[in-house]
Amino acid sequence: MKPILKITTIFVLFQIIALTGFAQNKMRTIETLTADTSGWDIVKQMAASAKNKVELLPVNHANAIEALHQTQVTTHSLMGAIVYFTGGVMVDNGWIRLLGSGCDKLPRTLMSWNKGKTFKEYGEQPGFLLIGDDAIGGFFAINSGALGKDVGMVYYLSPDNLEWESLERGYSDFLDFCFNGNLNGFYEGTRWQNWEQDVSQLNGSRVYNFYPPAWTKEGKDILRSSRKAVPVEEQYSLNMDFIKQLHNKQ
Repeated sequence: MKPILKITTIFVLFQIIALTGFAQNKMRTIETLTADTSGWDIVKQMAASAKNKVELLPVNHANAIEALHQTQVTTHSLMGAIVYFTGGVMVDNGWIRLLGSGCDKLPRTLMSWNKGKTFKEYGEQPGFLLIGDDAIGGFFAINSGALGKDVGMVYYLSPDNLEWESLERGYSDFLDFCFNGNLNGFYEGTRWQNWEQDVSQLNGSRVYNFYPPAWTKEGKDILRSSRKAVPVEEQYSLNMDFIKQLHNKQ
């Protein structure tokens, strides 16, 4: 394990405390949330030494203040640092997009993206928190109770089965996986020829939709399916509708 990740467990605990603290009425001030910015130093070190291509997107300070205050996570944590100091993070030519405070290239903030999906109003406690997604319509979330007993772990909603599966990693370890892990292996069978060029031109507000859907028998070979770029909001809603339909058939 790399030295910069030795405090992973501490960061996971901070994230769990933050997620379970949404139900509290008293919101912490931006001064309190930014009192310790050490998480940002770690993010920068991780990005600089990453094996995969990492792009820390530019930040708008006013947007960052609002986004961090809504998130209620300190900049001592890696999640808080990414929200406050970046407009988001693009990994592997933008194949994976991690949410921050939003920018032109990734026009979604962490909490605004979750509003209406994992909670209705700011201050409510979500059962899970969406933290990012990928170009093929897969979604990443931190579990705060609704996805399983392993609170604080990152889950992946894969387009090929529409089931939330634990990656058995907290946010910090997940970040390390995105930056240094074998993404070709993780996404084996889903990357087409010249995907790098296509995905690098895809705005962070859009993902690829496949037909037939990857979770169907006809769509299992995603490389043979047709694909088109659609709004990520549309794809997420479509996934949720399909999940409800599949559960009703069981």
